[in-house]
Amino acid sequence: MKTKLSSAERNRYSRHLALPDFSEDTQLKLNNAKVTVVGAGGLGSPVLLYLAAAGVGTLKIVDGDTVSESNLQRQVLFTTSDLQKNKSEIAAQKVRELNPYLKIEAIPEFVTGENILQLLADSDVVVDCTDNFPTRYLVNDACVLLNKVLIYGSVFRYEGQVSVFNFQQGPNHRDLYKLPPEPGSVPDCEQGGVMGSLCGIIGSLQANEVIKILTGIGETLSGKLLIFDSITCQTNIISIPNQNQKEKIKNLIDYDEFCAATKKYIPMKEISVQELKKLIDTKADFQLIDVREPHEFDICNLSGELIPQAEIPANVEKISKTKQVVVHCRSGARSGNMIQWLEKNHGFTNLYNLKGGIKAWATEIDTSMPTY
Repeated sequence: MKTKLSSAERNRYSRHLALPDFSEDTQLKLNNAKVTVVGAGGLGSPVLLYLAAAGVGTLKIVDGDTVSESNLQRQVLFTTSDLQKNKSEIAAQKVRELNPYLKIEAIPEFVTGENILQLLADSDVVVDCTDNFPTRYLVNDACVLLNKVLIYGSVFRYEGQVSVFNFQQGPNHRDLYKLPPEPGSVPDCEQGGVMGSLCGIIGSLQANEVIKILTGIGETLSGKLLIFDSITCQTNIISIPNQNQKEKIKNLIDYDEFCAATKKYIPMKEISVQELKKLIDTKADFQLIDVREPHEFDICNLSGELIPQAEIPANVEKISKTKQVVVHCRSGARSGNMIQWLEKNHGFTNLYNLKGGIKAWATEIDTSMPTY
């Protein structure tokens, strides 16, 4: 264990040492830490760069994949000359060049039920930078069994999520998503696409959570899910109730089977602005819920019931299960996410997303409505 920084290290980390409440002892906590990053792709690239730059002493990089040309749009650790090479080995080479004071270990293999407990056993913190549901549940359950803190991140199209799991007896991934989505309901990056810069934002937030946990500085996202919309630059934080799902995790299972289809996927129900107008004009018995923020509601609204996205989990009882419920936001993205969450976690079957959100209403129904 390192007990003192060299003069060269003090110079390297001088901008850390200039921070309030950030002493040499604080930097030494980073230098003496061991972090395992599972996945060296779109999220893993910024995570590894910032953790290495920050001086996290031991970084273990686990990824059995090779670099392909379509990766280069967002996986900023790699260049064209790295095509077809193993990601963990190339990533290790790049971060060694960034910070030669660190111990970097490349593990050029995928995590499995057979190797994951051994791979994570000596970690202080684990960072989930994976891109598929079986691996996410595998990493989560392994961290619960080993009592390791897990930094979660995910990206899809224009939206990203970050949370901290299994920290000081806090919630884990299964408290947020008890069950995986139905296969086919969520396209992967190849099918659905992902904004390259979004990976940098979410990966940087993951690295930030690692640094806070290792140093004890600041407030973590334990028990909270941060949702970032890269189109509007809006950030929402939702509370994650601790449902004590960790008590059900006794051993690792077959995660491919766990995430396999057991019932046919039913697409999310949608309603057009024209259909909503008809409901309003005919005074139909339905519930209209607006999940935007109060300041957005003040700019323009449809006279629906305002329950901001972050407050939905604490106000589930306010949402009817017996009549049609139309949920809307600005464009349909946030409301769609909340509908999926409510259907998955609370069994709703009567929710309809307003296609295009209030933007579509202002464009197609009431052109005099203020927009933003």
